[in-house]
Amino acid sequence: MLNIADTLHHWCREARPFALATIVDVTGSAPLPLGTSVAVDADGNAIGSISGGCVEGAVYELCREVLYDHGPAQRARFGYSDDDAFAAGLTCGGELDVLVQRIDPAAQPHLGAALAEAVQGRPAAIAQVVDGSLAGATLSVLGDSWIADSALGDGPTGRAVADRATAQLRAGRTALLSLGGDADTCPERLPVLVHAAATRPRMLIFGAIDFAAALAQAGRFLGYRVTVCDARPVFATEARFPHADEVVVDWPHRYLAQTAVDGRTAVCVLTHDAKFDIPLLRLALGLPVGYVGAMGSRRTHDERLHRLREAGVTEHQLARLHSPIGLDLGARTPEETAISITAEIIAQANQSTGLPLTRVTGPIHRVSGAASDILLKA
Repeated sequence: MLNIADTLHHWCREARPFALATIVDVTGSAPLPLGTSVAVDADGNAIGSISGGCVEGAVYELCREVLYDHGPAQRARFGYSDDDAFAAGLTCGGELDVLVQRIDPAAQPHLGAALAEAVQGRPAAIAQVVDGSLAGATLSVLGDSWIADSALGDGPTGRAVADRATAQLRAGRTALLSLGGDADTCPERLPVLVHAAATRPRMLIFGAIDFAAALAQAGRFLGYRVTVCDARPVFATEARFPHADEVVVDWPHRYLAQTAVDGRTAVCVLTHDAKFDIPLLRLALGLPVGYVGAMGSRRTHDERLHRLREAGVTEHQLARLHSPIGLDLGARTPEETAISITAEIIAQANQSTGLPLTRVTGPIHRVSGAASDILLKA
């Protein structure tokens, strides 16, 4: 539902009931990930997409039915159909399980509060029971507190859902979880989809060069909070990097040592100057960040590895280094190089090969560990 958070927040502020259709399971290839939603209000206005157009008409009608009948949440499965050209089906060959439920913002005010936090870029999570007798029940995590609707309550079941939702929010991952099934939480096994609206991941670009300007723009486009850092104040200026969220004048290793990073952070070293690179990479390769890449020729790379080994960096740490940085796209311009670098970052985050799709088999659209976890067991 976070894909349409802006509009849902607006509808919640107006106390406007709506039907929400959400992808809660994916089999095979599907164009959009778990948690993607469509919503329909009482006037027939529809927002969002769950299939790129394949099943939108059928989902729209199901939303209107649930909204007007005030009935319980319903699950529907949509898959490939070649028997009837007009049947609702996914031409990509996969199958989607969709949960459709009626949302009354007046009765579930915590949803509006969580959506408001997400729209403002602050961390929040919404947990949604997607099957069983409690299907459609919701709970929101806001800061250090949580609020559940009456179906979940504030007892052991609500606390169990809140604990897992909080953990997913800290990880920054939307995920389908399975919990309950015991006397201490809930006798019924609960499949719960947690929508995690985490803060934007960080991209730290070291080296105030023209390649950094192009990379900052590409990183911002992908949703990163971009920082450009360089020790030279004449180059590290906001005017030269209008797409960066912040421009810092400091020695790279000193800045990295005192700034916040996590498993989603991408560190891009574009200085290819040993006096900056070696202390910076020595530190970066020991931090729990998601990606570390360094620019330079193959000769520079070989010299860099030698210096890093002399500085005490282990072979295990060196294996994390992407150098020369980027995928082999034949990039020459700063803009092309930025695409090469961000493509490698995406492949790394999704644990993908970076190969042409013509050279790999299996589903094109996968539910990856970076975007969501399939049925993590409690």
